[in-house]
Amino acid sequence: MENLKILYEDNHIIVVEKKPNIPSQADKTEDIDMLTIVKDYIKEKYNKPGNVYLGLVHRLDRPVGGVMVFAKTSKAAGRLSEQVREKIFKKKYLAVIDGKFDKRSGTLEDYLYKDERNNISKVVNKEKKNAKFAKLDYEVITYNEQKDLSLVKINLHTGRHHQIRVQLANAGHSIFGDQKYGKRGKGKQIALWAYELTINHPITKEETTFTDFPESVGTWCILKDVEDFK
Repeated sequence: MENLKILYEDNHIIVVEKKPNIPSQADKTEDIDMLTIVKDYIKEKYNKPGNVYLGLVHRLDRPVGGVMVFAKTSKAAGRLSEQVREKIFKKKYLAVIDGKFDKRSGTLEDYLYKDERNNISKVVNKEKKNAKFAKLDYEVITYNEQKDLSLVKINLHTGRHHQIRVQLANAGHSIFGDQKYGKRGKGKQIALWAYELTINHPITKEETTFTDFPESVGTWCILKDVEDFK
């Protein structure tokens, strides 16, 4: 448990950093997952016998790192899940993308279709059956001309499957290291990170924001140019 980075904890919720390439919950790979890691931490820290309750209220794609909140009680889980449905629950991301947007900031609006068989999403015409509206805002933080890479902030309005990855790729600015939708950085870690999470605390109702940033190494060295951003 020494590798678990805890950003906040009380009797109702626990907020942690999810490392890249760890599943949010158990999947067919049977690799260790965040839900199990946090359960084991609680079991060990509080010497709890038997099964530990921990509510999974949101997920991050396996390759993506960043802030995750878990509920320690069923009441907290229910209230946080309701916030997800009502879009009170807000996540912001950092991404290192190919090239440079023409505008410093803007909005991408598309209709996405999830191909269940191949586990990918595509931008489609809105008339296509099962197409879902997807919207995000982007803001360019800095641009590295030598590497032709930009650091952008992403604010999600909708939570579609692989939304950020698909919409950015469709706009001609795929995320560096994206093995499914990207053009550059094959074999590298995807440069997408959930750096900010805002919720209303399920018990106190107080709006609370948690932040966490990737280490400024590898592709994320671009962060060194914008330390004041944090």
